[in-house]
Amino acid sequence: MALLLHEGDVRALLTMPLALAAVEETFRRQASGEAILHPRWRLEAPEKAFLHYMAAADTVSGYMGMKIYTSVRGTVRFLVPLYSVKTGELLALIEADYLGQMRTGAASGVATKYMSRADARTVGIVGTGLQARTQLEAIVAVRRIERVRAFGRNPERRAQFCAEMSARLGVAVTPAGSAEEAVREAEIVVSATTASKPVVLGAWLAPGAHINAIGANFPQKRELDDEAVHRAAIVAVDSVEQSKLEAGDLIQAFREEPARWSGVRELAQIVAGKTLGRTDAREITLFKSNGIAIWDVAVAGRVCELARQRKMGAQIPLWEPSG
Repeated sequence: MALLLHEGDVRALLTMPLALAAVEETFRRQASGEAILHPRWRLEAPEKAFLHYMAAADTVSGYMGMKIYTSVRGTVRFLVPLYSVKTGELLALIEADYLGQMRTGAASGVATKYMSRADARTVGIVGTGLQARTQLEAIVAVRRIERVRAFGRNPERRAQFCAEMSARLGVAVTPAGSAEEAVREAEIVVSATTASKPVVLGAWLAPGAHINAIGANFPQKRELDDEAVHRAAIVAVDSVEQSKLEAGDLIQAFREEPARWSGVRELAQIVAGKTLGRTDAREITLFKSNGIAIWDVAVAGRVCELARQRKMGAQIPLWEPSG
């Protein structure tokens, strides 16, 4: 029987170290061809109601599945159905809001591990929502961060975010008065917003900075201006195919020079050691994250295994023989 896991179950089981390990391994399997990906597609119904879906299979772990979610009038609902590659059996249905936050944070953590300077100690983050929390958690797990400056448009939420994350991570997280104040002199920069226009400008970036840009995954949206993208000596993405469909930061920056796509690397190649994520301490590096389904499948697989070990979740009798 399939296992039904609610958000509370996922929160009880999923840790950042587990998510980091699972996502890092997916990059190696992506590089070796052992992970199969289908990019995200979106069905738009009347009145801006969207159904989003993307799929992946891991031929080593034996899991395949998809992330499917709706976004209607500001409400988003995420679900991951997880299947067995060998039998086609539905193994689990997992509510996946928190899972998505963790896997996205973990991917930026992996990018930071392989692309930022090893001695990076400061972070500037633009955005103070739920995704920003797991971004910081992952970065602190891979680098010895000493100081974070955070900017969000709402002063009360910004202050709450800083207090909460300081207590959770044991790192000084202080509010910045502007995006520029957060970004200037930061060795690691994170943009985690719903912005349609740039919130991080290339003029603000310090030599040697690494950027994780996670917020814009529609072609008409962007968080980085052209200069921020053009200043990056190394640009990495999770999937070049998917980025050409929805990475607005790159689509718009490359609109006059489409040949620049040929220089974009997949993070999987960097993690697998097939190409370098940084060659010089003063290089600016960029990871443009869109989110790919193999992360969801890998993390969902780990969560499902733990749930079965700990006898958590509810059994769903699907395709059972009738009385």
